[in-house]
Amino acid sequence: MKNDLSRRQFIQKSLGAGVALAFLNDLPGLTEKSPSGMHLGLVTYQWGRDWDLPTLIANCEKSGLLGLELRVDHAHKVEINLNAAQRAEVKKRFADSAVECIGYGANFEYHSPDPAKLRENIEGTKEYIKLCKDIGATGIKVKPNNLPAEVPREKTIAQIAASLNECGKFAQDYGQLVRVEVHGSITSELPVMKAIFEQITEKNVKMCWNCNDQDLLPPGLEGNFNSVKKWFGDTVHIRELNEGNYPYQKLFDLLTGMKYKGWILLEARTEPSDRIAAMKEQLVLFNEMLKTSKKG
Repeated sequence: MKNDLSRRQFIQKSLGAGVALAFLNDLPGLTEKSPSGMHLGLVTYQWGRDWDLPTLIANCEKSGLLGLELRVDHAHKVEINLNAAQRAEVKKRFADSAVECIGYGANFEYHSPDPAKLRENIEGTKEYIKLCKDIGATGIKVKPNNLPAEVPREKTIAQIAASLNECGKFAQDYGQLVRVEVHGSITSELPVMKAIFEQITEKNVKMCWNCNDQDLLPPGLEGNFNSVKKWFGDTVHIRELNEGNYPYQKLFDLLTGMKYKGWILLEARTEPSDRIAAMKEQLVLFNEMLKTSKKG
């Protein structure tokens, strides 16, 4: 049994690294390399915010959510102040578990008209890219957050794209992806994200679909999805599958239709009394929706 577990862990880690490498070499790694299809993981946004790293990993193993996007300023304390030995320890904890460290969920943004603030966000991104490599992750999550009203829209869109290109070029040397979350009151609109990505030149800068209400604006979910799907990476953010009115089954149908293979990451917002039980419940719902998509 121990040998089987070790073999499974080795395959998981190899696939995770392979996905990132495939992007960097402009290969179709997500659609051809991974035999397992979509997997459900966890963003530590809410349900993992107060768990230290050993507890976080253990609870993911218990629940079956075997991928983690770590968030800034949470109790697991995986931050850039870790020294080399501490970073190696984080990497080892994941390597010794069944859980993959997918990456880091940062709050860096690139829309500010203040050059100093913009540079601070870019350089901060680079420091966390180094951390991602050191802990065995495959990428960092960043986001656009706004288009300032006092600046021409086209100028800010070009600035965001140029910033992401700079970060992406830097990340290539560390074998990392830059995952751009569809985020922000204006920048969540898919035509805006499309305009940004039309200026992206670095192959390791990818889009992270985020299941926003704006996805349903005209021309609707399918039209918006199809307009940007060519830039998708290996992560999609969802909320609880049994909460709200978002058409998750239709989303799963679209992802299955494009042969998406990667992580579906639960960015939960509710406050259940038993989070591990809630995680297990989400996995059951996830598998049911995925099964329905494959039948359709």
